[in-house]
Amino acid sequence: MFNKLVFDRELQTLGELAPAGYFLGLHIRFTSPLMSFTTYDPAWTEHYTNNGYVLRDPMTAWGFCTTGSTRWSNKKIPDPFGIFKEAASYGLRYGVTISCGPISSRTIASLARADREFLDEEIEQIEHLVFRLHDITEPPQKLTKAQIEALKCIAEGDRYAAAAAKLGISESALKARLTSARQRLMSRTTAEAIQRAKDYGLI
Repeated sequence: MFNKLVFDRELQTLGELAPAGYFLGLHIRFTSPLMSFTTYDPAWTEHYTNNGYVLRDPMTAWGFCTTGSTRWSNKKIPDPFGIFKEAASYGLRYGVTISCGPISSRTIASLARADREFLDEEIEQIEHLVFRLHDITEPPQKLTKAQIEALKCIAEGDRYAAAAAKLGISESALKARLTSARQRLMSRTTAEAIQRAKDYGLI
C-alpha cells in the first residue's frame, strides 16, 4: 500500500541533495509519467517547456537507453543542441541523472547544483533513493472487486447516491471504496483514479 508520509519524506531528502533543484518522472509509460515533480528554477522550467527541450534533452535520451547513473559532464553523452550550456546559465551547472525500471515503466531523475560536481557517495545515495521512490510507487497489479465496481459506477456517470443504490451499499461505504481505490492508485481525485485504472487495464 502506498504510504504518502514515507513518499513525502523521500522527496524531501531528494530535494536536500539537489541544491539547484531536481526533476523526477516516476513510471514513465507512453512518454507520460505516473507522477512527476520539478523543483528547478521556474524560469528554467518555463524556458525548457516553451522550447520543447524534453525531445532534445540528452539526459532524457540517456535515461531511456540506459539504467544506472551518470554525471551530466560525461563526455560520452552527446549534446548537439547545447542544452547543458543553456541549463548552466540558469544555475544548473553540474548534474546527475538516475534511470531505473523496465522500459515500459521507466523512472528518470535528474538533480542539479551550481557549485560543484556530485560526489560518488552522493550519487550512490541518490541512486538508492530514486530506486526506493520507484519501488514504492509501483502501480498495482489489481484492485479489489469492490474497488473496481465503485470506480466503474462513477466512470459510467453515476452520482454517489445512484452508484451506492446500484451496488446495494450505503453512500458512506461507496465513498470508502473510492477512497481505498484512490490510495491504491496513488491518485488525488476519483477521476484521476479512474483514468489510471483504465491505463493499467484494471477496469
